[in-house]
Amino acid sequence: MSSKSDSRPESSTAFGGSGLARRSFLQWGGVGALAIGAAPLIAACSSSSKTTSGSSASAISTGSSSAAPADLGTVNIQLSWIKNIEFAGEYFADQKGYYKNAGFSGVTLTAGGSAGTSAEAAVATKKAFVGLSSPNITAPAILAGAKLKTVATTFQKNPFAILSVEKNPIPDVASMKGKKIGVQAGGNTTIFKGLLKANNISLSDVTIVPVQYDPTVVTTGEVDGYMAYITNEPILLQAKGFKTTTFLFADYGLSFVAETYVVSQDSIDNDRDKVKALLKAEIQGWTDAVANPTQSATYAVGTYGKDQNLAQAEQVDEANAQNGLIVSADSIANGLFTMTDDLIAANIKALALTGVTITAEQLFDLSLLKEVYSENPSLITAFATAAASATASASPSSS
Repeated sequence: MSSKSDSRPESSTAFGGSGLARRSFLQWGGVGALAIGAAPLIAACSSSSKTTSGSSASAISTGSSSAAPADLGTVNIQLSWIKNIEFAGEYFADQKGYYKNAGFSGVTLTAGGSAGTSAEAAVATKKAFVGLSSPNITAPAILAGAKLKTVATTFQKNPFAILSVEKNPIPDVASMKGKKIGVQAGGNTTIFKGLLKANNISLSDVTIVPVQYDPTVVTTGEVDGYMAYITNEPILLQAKGFKTTTFLFADYGLSFVAETYVVSQDSIDNDRDKVKALLKAEIQGWTDAVANPTQSATYAVGTYGKDQNLAQAEQVDEANAQNGLIVSADSIANGLFTMTDDLIAANIKALALTGVTITAEQLFDLSLLKEVYSENPSLITAFATAAASATASASPSSS
């Protein structure tokens, strides 16, 4: 069982083998698509999923430590998708020895994908120590009985966007009125209806056109706007010579975070130091990734995603685009992976707009991250420096 909606391979029939024309859906499965309830169901989902082993201790090449860290053994991280630029921070943490310095003798990056195990299922069944997911999947799992918590987030904003082209631009949510909007069936439709509800737009104000995961339809006029991933489809169309216009759902009332770190309550209670050690290594890896989009792409294309037929230039563009979702005034001030009280409240409100009622206390536990920064305040300064570098070098992802 998978929380992904799109079963297509990474390459698109419309755009050839660039390896970039992937799903918009990512980990944002529909509320009804994740049927995590009783433990046997979770186990069944997990055992039937194909996993792909990633890095190990032998792949860690650099990084130094002034004292021998505690032996935390090996750790498995369940990724939310295939090994592309989305996990650049993990690649850096592996290559630069941050996992090793934290005390891990080996780290496995297990790929997700359309047929992969969800983060929630993997963590709940102890097949993974931590999983990458999103509130829109984790919250229903918790409500169904899974003892999980979100302890950090990579993206301050979710990447969902409405994509249009120059001949018929849709620059903001109000401009959708009277337009045909291409939306993928299932969870994406639920999210899109949440966007409408957040902005007091009636279903009768727009025409929802069921589409697949190919943005070509917006260039042919079949639809006026297309539900996309800001780090993906706009870049694909720009590479084909189209001038694009986008707006983010997160800027119009649907303020989910994304690429969240999910762990079990048992790990929080009984392996707190191990969770904190992993978070520190992840922060170090993602700090490097934010500052080095080109090297991030090189790791994705040449090492971790070597079998995915990824294109270096497009992966660099995606790295710059996702930096725009990671770097914010709040993350610079408070540290990578953090969430302000206002952002937490916005996530709870956004979930309610999509039909999921949960409290912040049920979904989030950011106390471990606060302890990491209290014990390692230099991490905040390092990320602020990386963010400044990223802002200086980033290219816009839409026109």
